[in-house]
Amino acid sequence: MKTWLGRIGFALLGVVLVAFVALATWEPFWAKRDGLNLPNRSYTAEIIRDEFGVPHIYGKTDADVAYGVAVAHAEDDFFTLQDVAAMSVGRYGAIAGQDGASFDYAYHLLDARGTAERQFPELPADTQALFNAYATGLNDYAEAHPEEVKLGNLFPIDGVDVAAGFALRQPFFFGLGNVIGPLVEGEPLQPEFGPPIPQDAGRDQPAQEPARIIRDEAPDQARAWPLPWGEDGAHSGSNAFAIAPEKSGGPTILVSNSHQPWRGGVAWYELVVESGEGWHYAGANFPGSPFPFLGHNENLGWTNTVNRPDMVDVYELVLNDSGKQYRMGDRWLDLEEETVTLPVRFGPVTLPVRRTVYRSVHGPVIKNDDGAFAVRYGGIDDLGQLDAYYRLNKAGTLDEFESILARMDIPSTNFIYGDKEGNIAYVYNAAMPERMPGYDWRGILPGDDPKAIWTRPVSYESLPKYVNPASGWLYNANNTPFTAAGEGSDLSPDSVPPEMGVELKQTNRSRRAWKLMSEAEVIDRQKLEEIKYDTRYERAGYVTTMFDSIAALDLTDDPELDRARRLLFTWDFSADNIGRADSLALLLIREWMSAEYQNKPVPDAREELEKAVDHLRTHYGRLDPPMGELLRLRQGETDLPLDGGSDTLRASTLWDVHEDGRLAVRHGDSFLQFVEWAPGERVRSQSIQPFGAATTRPGSPHFTDQATLFVQHRLKPVHFWREDVLANAASRKTVTHRR
Repeated sequence: MKTWLGRIGFALLGVVLVAFVALATWEPFWAKRDGLNLPNRSYTAEIIRDEFGVPHIYGKTDADVAYGVAVAHAEDDFFTLQDVAAMSVGRYGAIAGQDGASFDYAYHLLDARGTAERQFPELPADTQALFNAYATGLNDYAEAHPEEVKLGNLFPIDGVDVAAGFALRQPFFFGLGNVIGPLVEGEPLQPEFGPPIPQDAGRDQPAQEPARIIRDEAPDQARAWPLPWGEDGAHSGSNAFAIAPEKSGGPTILVSNSHQPWRGGVAWYELVVESGEGWHYAGANFPGSPFPFLGHNENLGWTNTVNRPDMVDVYELVLNDSGKQYRMGDRWLDLEEETVTLPVRFGPVTLPVRRTVYRSVHGPVIKNDDGAFAVRYGGIDDLGQLDAYYRLNKAGTLDEFESILARMDIPSTNFIYGDKEGNIAYVYNAAMPERMPGYDWRGILPGDDPKAIWTRPVSYESLPKYVNPASGWLYNANNTPFTAAGEGSDLSPDSVPPEMGVELKQTNRSRRAWKLMSEAEVIDRQKLEEIKYDTRYERAGYVTTMFDSIAALDLTDDPELDRARRLLFTWDFSADNIGRADSLALLLIREWMSAEYQNKPVPDAREELEKAVDHLRTHYGRLDPPMGELLRLRQGETDLPLDGGSDTLRASTLWDVHEDGRLAVRHGDSFLQFVEWAPGERVRSQSIQPFGAATTRPGSPHFTDQATLFVQHRLKPVHFWREDVLANAASRKTVTHRR
């Protein structure tokens, strides 16, 4: 009997072992692909790194340079590039588990691969060549460094894969997650940001429309997946400034001051590119891009800030009894249905999880307890941005720059512009749907009405824009485009129809920038740096709401909370590391800012005060520790004090709370660049980042070599011209791919 039991036990153990091995190894074999469109050509690029490790990539052709961009970036951050590559082929869950699977679900829901396969072959040949060369650079690095590869059969990839990554990520910059997330989870949708508004609404606090509601209450259930629209995506922002020569007293000045995560797939990577085909640009890109997204060339430059127009519409479908068809006018159409496999890593094994995605003529469809809802968004099924950004890199004049934007291929983001001729401009760029009047575009639209399905974006001419305003200055800080250039130069909200859904909200950064720039007679370089590093809050908007709600608390039962309140009321409204109340205010204000920015309910004042007091007492034994001891820049062994707060012009927006109670900033001021075109002189620029060029290479001298300069409000030179690069070269190499 024992013998038989023993045999059964060994048999069961064998089955378990076989199952374990299968779950641990199936995914790379399942994911292996044939028939990739790999280019049959050679590439040669020169990579020169300056004293800060910033790569300067040279090549005979633009494609040569794109190949070198991939190799240089992989040398500094192959860890993140692999994550982006896995997202771009729907396999991120095999690396990052459930969090990664959420991206893979979105990849299939949005049909990112299908969009790329349809659109990539239609792009100009030189743009396709750029993306294929970039993919080849990643493939070559992976082949040469197999010990760094996280996921079997992730490489090789091709240009279509890189394009699919763009199709996946771009919509989340303009808030698609604020619609898809609640629909997937069966929760109420958030309010929109734009008109219509009452005629007497004030500049600072426009009235808001009610939320679009899917259901009265969210279902009492755990959500199926963590979704790829978290805090970082919600808070992505930036500041941007452009000053004309008549206002600066000398040069045209352009300031790029992006606020992005400091690590990961949407963290900036600085580079300079130059080819024999006229591509010469200094700026920064995101992992997965063969070209910079912002910066400058010899003649002109631009920067971007996230804008928040109403780009997304939701339609409630009318399904037949089988749920397989939906009504469109007087016809019944088949609901497209596809079952996909999501690889989800759990510890040492990867589970194949099946999910069904749906599509209608409107776009992706999400089913929840309330029905089936289709989502349509600006830029859907359009990858023209891949070519548009490339052309912008090589634009030489304001007219050429605007002609590229006028294609409406870049779905969203503001563009703030400056050039050597003294022109400045701001375009509220967004491929906002051209919507018919007569529908409640803020609500749930009738899914069976074909007239409610728009087919194109609004015209470029209809977008809010400024070119050389009388004030001589422009800014944006993720605010309404109707405050941008000062009194007398600002556009009116009445200049656009409400169907466009242009945002009307302000930020503290906007209030401060508008005030400081309006008050300045001259905005020269020194004055502009003072404005950019400003750490003050205006007592307006959510700041007023916070103070009023805390003032209204009855704290007679808790003397400690009352002491904290009295300390808060001594605050000078500046997150500058000087005032005794800075740390307390820093902990409190972010929650009110977040609620305002994301249209969430106002925080509970007592609860937030209790949390802040508890944190300070637990970790510091006092209510008034210096803010620099609380707010830190941390990377490896580097640990430095920071200033600024959530929604100050010097931005320290989001942080992780470490075990010692310190707040390690992970999102805020990131790539910062000052560009100047002085009369009769060549372009000059300076830049800085929080860490360094090699953010995931602790052994590199460029892991944190910019950190001290960053916390000191100092910049480093950008070596745009080749002779300067050679004079400051720390390393030089040639990388080659042979066909």
